[in-house]
Amino acid sequence: MSHSIVYDAFSALAGNDPERISALFTEDAEWLSPPGNATAVALRATDHMVGREAIARFFTEDFPRLYARDVSVAFHGVHDAGERVVVEATMTATLPDGGHYANDHCFVLELRGELIHRVREYADTARGFRAIFGEAVRLPGPAGA
Repeated sequence: MSHSIVYDAFSALAGNDPERISALFTEDAEWLSPPGNATAVALRATDHMVGREAIARFFTEDFPRLYARDVSVAFHGVHDAGERVVVEATMTATLPDGGHYANDHCFVLELRGELIHRVREYADTARGFRAIFGEAVRLPGPAGA
């Protein structure tokens, strides 16, 4: 059952339909990405979205500004642990300047009934910065450094 929620969610996120995306999340859903990740920096967006409307807005308005076309997610594993589902995937896309983005991600989805309540996203942040900003970019240091 949880597997279908995951596939429906990723299909909806790629579909650019805010109502379809919103329908998959609890009203108070959260999406947490690595702090200071390249996507958030490039878009001047938060790495912690709260609420289904904020999540839908990000994926329909902000996300396409950076990942301009050819967005694809290849699943390597979907591991169901009841109310938690772990997804291993590689996302690829073409950036606005024609550059290629490819990075591995791990998503931990916490379900509440048939809806997604929280997504914790993990990714290779250095690889993401290189793909988006180029090889010579200086990565941000740890907080407080």
